[in-house]
Amino acid sequence: AFWSMESWEGVAPLKIGVFGPHVARSSGITPPVVSMSDTTDSTTENCPLSAPFFGFMGVASALVFANIGAAYGTAKSGVGIASMGVTNPEKIMRNLIPVVMAGVLGIYGLIVAVILNQGLETPTEGSGKTTYSSYTGFAHLAAGLCCGLSGLAAGMAIGIVGDAGVRAVGQQDKLFVGMILILIFAEALGLYGLIVAIILSQQSFSCE
Repeated sequence: AFWSMESWEGVAPLKIGVFGPHVARSSGITPPVVSMSDTTDSTTENCPLSAPFFGFMGVASALVFANIGAAYGTAKSGVGIASMGVTNPEKIMRNLIPVVMAGVLGIYGLIVAVILNQGLETPTEGSGKTTYSSYTGFAHLAAGLCCGLSGLAAGMAIGIVGDAGVRAVGQQDKLFVGMILILIFAEALGLYGLIVAIILSQQSFSCE
């Protein structure tokens, strides 16, 4: 045989404990005790490299959701205006108000996105560490969602009211004031989200 018992003569027996969890007991060597405080500090814990992700998601959420609501409100109201304009073309300019109010929602999202973007901090050149904390990232994400989702809800309301309201005003002019009041309260939903988003954008914590 290639291996024989004679070839193993003189070889010291292996201690299984060296390769197991009982290294200190079998070999007499005490391994160093490493705690989390030795490898990470408070700066890394409070300002991880993933923190800016939440801030950028807040910027994107504010603009994207608000624009979706504005697009839906514009399209839905535009369908009603086009349908009404076939029989009453002279009333088209007067009934463009729902389209204008839907477009304002996109401006709300743009304002919040710009404010949040100014609060984002780039990592330090060389070390790659960032002073942008998770607290700030979560606050910016919440601000973006407040503005974006509020704008989306307001846009859906404006679109539905604008579509039905414009058709009704085409048949009865006395309904115009009532339609405007409904649109104002629908627009207020997006304004509430804008106000809360601006307040949340002021919440910040920086790792020095």
